[in-house]
Amino acid sequence: MRRFKLANILLEADDYLKNDTGLLFHQSKNAKVFARDGVMYFTGTVDFCTYFNSVSVAKWRRYAGIVSIRLHLEMAGDPCRVNTVGYGTTSGSGPKAVEVASGGALFDAATDFKTHEIDIPMGDAVVSGFSLSTAGRVRVRNIYYYTLVEESQVRDVRLALCTTTFKKEEFIVPNIGRIRAGIVRSDEPVAQGFHLFVVDNGQTLDAEALSGDGVSVIPNVNAGGAGGFARGMMAAREHETDFTHVVLMDDDVRMSVESIKRLHSLLSLVSSEYSRAFVNGAMLQLERPSLLFEDVSYVRNLGGFAKVKPDLLVDGLDGIVQNETIDVEVENAYGAWWFSCIPMSYITEMGLPMPFFVRCDDVEYGLRCDPTYMTMNGICVWHARFEGRFNAAVACYQYIRNMLVVRALHIRQGELVFMLLYWRLFNIYIRTMDYAAAELWLDGLEDYLKGPDVLMKGDPFERMGAAIAKAEKFVPVEELDQDVMQRLEVNLNWLEGDYSGHTLRKLLVAIPHDRHWFPDFLLSNKPGMISPSVSENFVPWYKTAMRKQLVALTPDGKRGAIRTIDRERRRALLVRYRNLMATYRDTSAAVAERYRGKMREMTSAPFWKRYLGL
Repeated sequence: MRRFKLANILLEADDYLKNDTGLLFHQSKNAKVFARDGVMYFTGTVDFCTYFNSVSVAKWRRYAGIVSIRLHLEMAGDPCRVNTVGYGTTSGSGPKAVEVASGGALFDAATDFKTHEIDIPMGDAVVSGFSLSTAGRVRVRNIYYYTLVEESQVRDVRLALCTTTFKKEEFIVPNIGRIRAGIVRSDEPVAQGFHLFVVDNGQTLDAEALSGDGVSVIPNVNAGGAGGFARGMMAAREHETDFTHVVLMDDDVRMSVESIKRLHSLLSLVSSEYSRAFVNGAMLQLERPSLLFEDVSYVRNLGGFAKVKPDLLVDGLDGIVQNETIDVEVENAYGAWWFSCIPMSYITEMGLPMPFFVRCDDVEYGLRCDPTYMTMNGICVWHARFEGRFNAAVACYQYIRNMLVVRALHIRQGELVFMLLYWRLFNIYIRTMDYAAAELWLDGLEDYLKGPDVLMKGDPFERMGAAIAKAEKFVPVEELDQDVMQRLEVNLNWLEGDYSGHTLRKLLVAIPHDRHWFPDFLLSNKPGMISPSVSENFVPWYKTAMRKQLVALTPDGKRGAIRTIDRERRRALLVRYRNLMATYRDTSAAVAERYRGKMREMTSAPFWKRYLGL
């Protein structure tokens, strides 16, 4: 039998977790805890049944058939009790965690570090963990969960981690350092056959200085996330190492190397049923590190996306257990590419990403491959929240163009409802006087109707650059017309309010209240305040209706744009909409067939090499 490590216990909080140690441990009221250089010194009780330091026993049973797990720890100091416990849920209990198994042992004092091992409760537990208690002072180090398996059960796993970056040195350079120190130079199994590919779309990194020692920095043309990840996939396929999996990771994330180690352990032990599964890491919010925003999502047949899980606070047992209880094996699933592990066999069989630049590349690839997804506590990254980062070039032009391509390739039903939603959002942009967003909404439809050549030819950045140039520009509020700002009633609480699920909000947004229908003398000269995005947050409609001007403010109130009613521009946009919809009705079936006919070529290595100028 082989001793196989499942996960290390994290004793020290990294820089982005300094104020959120609840992801690692909880301490009793009178406890004192200090950690340095891999050793924790403590008095009182320290509970490690947390997001990072519990063990997902139900997932290990499901994915790898593991039936026994043990805890290894090295301890010195006064007598210390180790209490082990398993948590699950009971019928009708909702997200509440319930203790379902327990155990423990009391270990004697020791001057020098002494090794102890103890069984972890399994049974019907969803997650299990342990706590340490002492009336004196204790030191602990090198704590981890492990299991015993036959040598034949361990798969040979070699990871290629690909991250695409565009002028995000403040994130990518520290991440290279963490990965090099914590993985490449480690003596753990993950280091064998591991390589980091950094695709530099901005060409601002010192490739020569940063490359070497398990890292390759690859200058690339600015072809967006899709182009960067395609380049990374090709580099991994052409490398001398025969990689088994490619891990795609955003550049603007904080990460723990332990997540990559746990990913490697999971892939090494998965059963044949899950040997071809994708693994998607969770996105936790950088601004609130204990808030789990998303791991796996799916595409609604009628349009749009939905998360499998609600937002979860994972600094407490209820969130930890609920996160591992919710099933992510759903239809039309996809995993966002902030941290997504794909078996190399899929890339060989199914090809590379679509040349979307940004938005929906991960969605399309998930639908194309139609894999099973796995997730697990502790496999994650931290990313800044998306609210307040509205960019019409992405949210309007890129979304509608690319989502229509996705539907042409993979979704046959719900076309009527999807186009009704398209019409509704177009009209909301117009009535909130974001004419630039409405124009980009139409540009996306028009370019889709031109067929696959729009995606396949020209400078990869050309159309994105044109969209960015058209989008509404947000500047510091000090640079806005101060006469308008002095007349504005600013209430940032409106922007922070969460009305998204309220029936009243949906009703008020649906009710037509288009200021363009009324003559100027009925409209107020007092400006109203609104969120940049019609899909994020909410300002009560009666605060913005019947105004000639609106000020779109970011949620922090620091940047904004002034919108002024323009009846001629609205009229021109409506005429263009009607003309485009007539073209769509006449040609949509033929256009969709053209995309399907070109998909294999657009996702092939020869195409991508030409497209990237290699």
